Amino acid sequence: MQHKSFENMPCPIARSLARVGEWWSMLILRDALHGMTRFDQFQKSLGIAPNMLTRRLNALVEAGLLTRRRYSEKPPRDEYLLTARGRDVRPVLLALLAWGNRHFAPEGASVLLVDAKTGSAVDPTLVDPATGRPINTPDYALIAGPAAGERTRRRYAAARPLADEQQAPPNRKRRTRARTAI
Repeated sequence: MQHKSFENMPCPIARSLARVGEWWSMLILRDALHGMTRFDQFQKSLGIAPNMLTRRLNALVEAGLLTRRRYSEKPPRDEYLLTARGRDVRPVLLALLAWGNRHFAPEGASVLLVDAKTGSAVDPTLVDPATGRPINTPDYALIAGPAAGERTRRRYAAARPLADEQQAPPNRKRRTRARTAI
């Protein structure tokens, strides 16, 4: 089944999903960020079929997230290295890690982000670099950018940021730690 392509949509989230929205792609990038570079390493880590791994690696190379480099001529073998664009996915994966631990790990976290020097667990939070404030509050909102078309301008003109009371589901204990937002 062929999926709809989001590559030409004006939404940056849709365009990003066109490159990494398939779950194998995100897991390959996760493993690449852990230092894996070779086909057999990815295959062993993921348990993915070789033909599927080949397709996903090719797509990640085409999207500019990985680069292919030949390390053996006989037999021909390539390794896959993260590009700057691929390394920029790290905060996205860390946000998914935190979100998954928070909402989909009733048994507890199986992977934690820690300060490498102290070993203390940290919760990734997106912040405004100018103020240091978390951007998940109603003080921040998405608006149409300078390249936005009329449809996008209408969509964001009508959107209003959610107040804290609207963000938390009813009958749910509110957490005090900062949440990751876009």
